[in-house]
Amino acid sequence: MLLASYSGRPREAGLDEAGRGCLAGPVFAAAVILPPDFACAYLNDSKQMTARRRELARAQICREAVAWAVAEASPDEIASINIANASYLAMHRAVAALAVAPEFLIVDGNRFKPYPSLEHCCLIQGDARYQSIAAASVLAKTFRDERMRELAAKFPEYGWEQNAGYPTGRHRDAIRTHGPTPHHRMGFRLL
Repeated sequence: MLLASYSGRPREAGLDEAGRGCLAGPVFAAAVILPPDFACAYLNDSKQMTARRRELARAQICREAVAWAVAEASPDEIASINIANASYLAMHRAVAALAVAPEFLIVDGNRFKPYPSLEHCCLIQGDARYQSIAAASVLAKTFRDERMRELAAKFPEYGWEQNAGYPTGRHRDAIRTHGPTPHHRMGFRLL
């Protein structure tokens, strides 16, 4: 069972990212503030959920959250500042886009670049422990997967509708055959 809060503050925002280990596409991040009585029986770390349950949870989170926002950092930004800093940039953008200002941030993982004037706590496997981080995990993943399906329609040879830009055999074979696209992360080892 996921915990409702780490800090006990009513406007605690959970943060998580998706797409950090991909060869192509942006890295996405989400920030979510949930009401104290939020309940979703199957909410969990998005990687532990089926695609159908992620979509159901996404709809409920978007409908019931006090505030939520999704943001991204582009492959060019990833190449310029590295994937860790691009992940933090996307998280900062998500926090800045929240319609309700948070009082405290809880972040999945063990590192984070502090957001100005806000306390935070990094929590390893936080997406499997806290509702708001799990909700951010679901939003980041589903919005990123949606973007990769859109890109797959323009670049069908890479299989992004299935692999979401991750380094599968089919994806690497397509890079060998067709070369990289403008959406590939050129600072990554593509082959």
